[in-house]
Amino acid sequence: GRVVTTADAYAACERAARGHYENFPVASLLLPAPMRPHVAAIYAFARAADDFADEGERSPDERLRLLDDWGSRLHACVAGADRIPGDAVFLALGETIRQCALPTGLFDDLLSAFRQDVATTRYQTWAALMDYCRRSANPVGRLVLRVAGYSDPRLDAASDAVCTALQLTNFWQDLERDWQKGRLYVPGDTLARFGADERDLAARRVTPAWREALREMAARTRALYDEGRDVCDGVSGRLRYELRFTWLGGRRILDRLEHAGFDVFSARPSLGTADVAGLVWGATTWRPARAA
Repeated sequence: GRVVTTADAYAACERAARGHYENFPVASLLLPAPMRPHVAAIYAFARAADDFADEGERSPDERLRLLDDWGSRLHACVAGADRIPGDAVFLALGETIRQCALPTGLFDDLLSAFRQDVATTRYQTWAALMDYCRRSANPVGRLVLRVAGYSDPRLDAASDAVCTALQLTNFWQDLERDWQKGRLYVPGDTLARFGADERDLAARRVTPAWREALREMAARTRALYDEGRDVCDGVSGRLRYELRFTWLGGRRILDRLEHAGFDVFSARPSLGTADVAGLVWGATTWRPARAA
């Protein structure tokens, strides 16, 4: 067959990024053009691994085997292996890791979180949930910063807060979807404190106890958005606007969840074309955190 070039590999990654429903700043025209292929390669790697952990009718052992194989291919491409069997993703990713000097440990963290998805369906404490987010969400933000040429501990810390906040917002937004897959991300000790019962989710009921538990989760999530706001001011150019849009969009979904009393069974809050004008206004009139 035809030899797959690096350009072909990047093009395949960008198609995969644009074709998926998840929110990710890959296909965004706001991203500086030189960043887009690299971010798409990172996305394609993570998207496939996430699907191994989550999609299809596979046994847990088969999911873990696929993830282990994905990790082996990752390390082969980092070592400069010319031919990693069967996937253009690693041709593009290897080039991106070398060009942008990306830490392999961030990809290993992502894979460890995907492995955890296979086995762990409940979190007993907020600390345990934060450790999961540290590996499942935060590496993506740090990788995007590295692709953009930033390597600053303060920016990393702010990015971590925003990435965790975005993932938590998605958990509260997808409470019903995750429940149907057998997963629940509200920590068990929080449920116990408010007396929230999982049987109510099975009956598609958001009781006062569930509202109180989710209100606490939303308050903690909002605090993380506030803590991470500096990352939107600490980068320059188009990336600054990309991050502002991402931050504002996440906060808007959190606001809608709270306004609806967290009743995701009646309607799952999401962003649509009607939100664009408000987000543009918010991004252009944005005041840096220290001036706000």
